[in-house]
This record gives sequence, structure tokens and C-alpha cells, in this order.
Amino acid sequence: MSSPTQAALAFCAQQDFPPALYMVAAPIGNLADISLRALAVLHHADHIAAEDTRVAQRLLEAYGLRKPAWRCDQHREAQAAQQIVAAISAGERVAFVSDAGTPGISDPGSRITAAVQAAGLRVMPIPGASAVTTALSASGLDLHAGFSFAGFAPEKSVALRAFLQAALQGSQVTVFFEAPHRLHACLETLHALDPQARLVIAKELSKQFETLLPCTPQAALDWLAADPRRAQGEFVVLLQPRAPQATLDGRATALLQRLAQELPASRAAAVAADLTGLKRDVLYRWLLDQKQD
Repeated sequence: MSSPTQAALAFCAQQDFPPALYMVAAPIGNLADISLRALAVLHHADHIAAEDTRVAQRLLEAYGLRKPAWRCDQHREAQAAQQIVAAISAGERVAFVSDAGTPGISDPGSRITAAVQAAGLRVMPIPGASAVTTALSASGLDLHAGFSFAGFAPEKSVALRAFLQAALQGSQVTVFFEAPHRLHACLETLHALDPQARLVIAKELSKQFETLLPCTPQAALDWLAADPRRAQGEFVVLLQPRAPQATLDGRATALLQRLAQELPASRAAAVAADLTGLKRDVLYRWLLDQKQD
């Protein structure tokens, strides 16, 4: 049986790998999540630029690859960018990998990308794992209005409170990372703002102790208190904004109820919004509330 790297090279045999900066999404925990194209890029790369060369070498060794690696963490990004520009200008391929997930998403990479583009050289994204989209896909939250990614939540209590208040008052699901030692304070602040807030705690995605917990702030606090080990690991928090207050007249509610008999709730709300001029999100939330009653 061929190795994953051999399979990747065979599958990508007809593809071109020109001199460029390749932004390679790395697994967020499970090494099997790497793509065939990413393996082919890592094989063809002349150099690996890595947030942490030790982490990158473990990934490479898992697939039988050996490459010279340059450290490009947030403290060396500007310096490494010039080294990478020089290498690509000389006709080489450079693959950038962060410790986990897609480069530049709360990880180093954006400065290097900007420097390579400014030099008139090519940047090629190699898609793959992302903790943000992984958590969203299994959250069960209402994503019809989209989502916003906020990086890490603010550390200072005043800023954290303002951040969470804005997320609750927004129109989209807010996705953010939280450090284990700050998660408890974050949940307590959220509970004080809205005890009924709807959120999902996503822990250790794709790893052995993966957890997806739909909950209220108090339920999350109770879950943490039940076992101190639960506060360990990497966390993604997804927060649904407060439902808009639906004040609908009898005609609108009758229309919604009739449409909902024939159509899914999201489609019924969209049709009713076109006919009444009311906001689709308000109508959709009203329908969901009726199902919960």
C-alpha cells in the first residue's frame, strides 16, 4: 500500500508548483486531517517557514518528509519575510505552516504574505483545517445572518464585558478563542450580562478529548466545576446574539403560520419578509420561538 505522501504526489502529478509562498493549512490536532495537496506542496517545497520549527518537523516526519525549516513566529515575522522574498525571487518554493490551522488566522503569516505580495511575487493558499469553521459546522447555531471571528477575547475585565455585550447585541454569531485560565471569568461575565445567552463551547477539536457543549453560561460553569481537568486545552467559544424582539401584528403571524405549514422556517420567514417588508431575522426568530413553546 502506498504512503499518503506517495498518494498525494500521484494525485497531484499533473499540477504545477511554481515558485511562490504557499500558505499551508495544518491539522488542528488530528494529523490525518492534512490534505493530499498540502502534502504535495510540502514535498515540493524548498524551504518550510514555520511558526515553530519543532511542531513543523513533527508534521513532516509523520509523512516521511525532511525539509530545512525557518522559524517565523510573531517576533521574527518581519525579518523572515525578507528571507522568504529573497528565496522566492531566486526561484524557490516556500511553504508556510503555523502550529495548527490556517496561517494568519490568529497566527503569524499575514505580514509575510503582505511582504511577498508587495514584492510582486505569488502567494498560493492551500486550504484545510481551521478551528473557526470546524466549530461553526457542528455548532447548531443560527448562521443565516453569517458570523464574525474576533480572535482572542480581551483580557481586561472592562474590555471583556464590552466585547461580550456587543456580541450579544449584534446580528451575527460571534466566534472567538479563549485561554483556559480565562474561560471561567469570561463565562461569569457573560452570565451577568445574559443568563439565557446561547453559546457553544468547543474544546480540543479533532483531538482525543474533543467536546462540543451547547449550553447557557451557567451550564458551562457547572460543567467546568464538575471536573477541573475540563478547563485544560484549547477552546473556541461561539455566541449567538440575543433574539430580536418580535412585535408582529395578527396579519403577519397568520401569514407566517400558514407559510410554515408548507415551507421550512427559514424559507417561510424569507417569503413573509418579501410580502410584509419586515426583517427576515425577526420573522425567523418568531417562528423558532413558536416551536419551542
